[in-house]
Amino acid sequence: MDAISRRLPNGTLDLLRQIVLFCGAYWLYRLARGMVYDQTIAAFTHARDIVDLERSTHVYIEQAVQSWAMRSGFLDDVTSWMYLNSHFVVTTCTLAFIYLFRNEHFYFVRNMFMVAMGLALVGYVLYPTAPPRMLPELGFADTVADFTGISESSVGALFNPFAAVPSMHVCFALMLSVPMVRMARHTWAKALWCAYAPVVTFVVIATGNHWVFDAFTGALVAGVSALAAQTLFARARPAAWAWQQDLAAPVRAG
Repeated sequence: MDAISRRLPNGTLDLLRQIVLFCGAYWLYRLARGMVYDQTIAAFTHARDIVDLERSTHVYIEQAVQSWAMRSGFLDDVTSWMYLNSHFVVTTCTLAFIYLFRNEHFYFVRNMFMVAMGLALVGYVLYPTAPPRMLPELGFADTVADFTGISESSVGALFNPFAAVPSMHVCFALMLSVPMVRMARHTWAKALWCAYAPVVTFVVIATGNHWVFDAFTGALVAGVSALAAQTLFARARPAAWAWQQDLAAPVRAG
């Protein structure tokens, strides 16, 4: 244990603190998502309002994107697999990488995630919204259910099918990709991270899990969270929570 602790940037206790913080925030997030499970009428009303808004602004592309992906013969399976697997795996692995190898930036990123998850809960409670896949009358299909063979009735009580606004897939992708572009030391790595958020946006739309409006609000939440991390948290504890420009500067855990 002592050998492991010495390899950690700020020791075992700080690592455990970060794990508990993220796990606690995640379970509160899941619990709040389940609070609005029975808001069916409001959720479908909001979804149709979004369709009307997107049509009036000429950004209603969801059904065309999904149809194109399904006609391709492989993109529907690829996007369904990515929707199920990449969000959790990429997010978890990237946060672990930042903590272990770019620790001077971790606490800024962590604070963004905490703010974003809090804002998302407000959105889910105040504006429950059915995703496109739940409106087959508009031509949408549930490609993820078709891919896995698992219906929503098999999912646990903490699952909320109406947690569409904002899209946290898009929000998390932006909150990871922008810092990683700034931290990456190789051009190819910067290029991959530049592509990550657009790819995630395509995936959530092609699978019928989010509207363009959801992606926009997810990006907005990411921007607000970054601003909060910079103007509120970083000013409260600049030595620990600010984005550290000097990689050699000492950083105190927070």
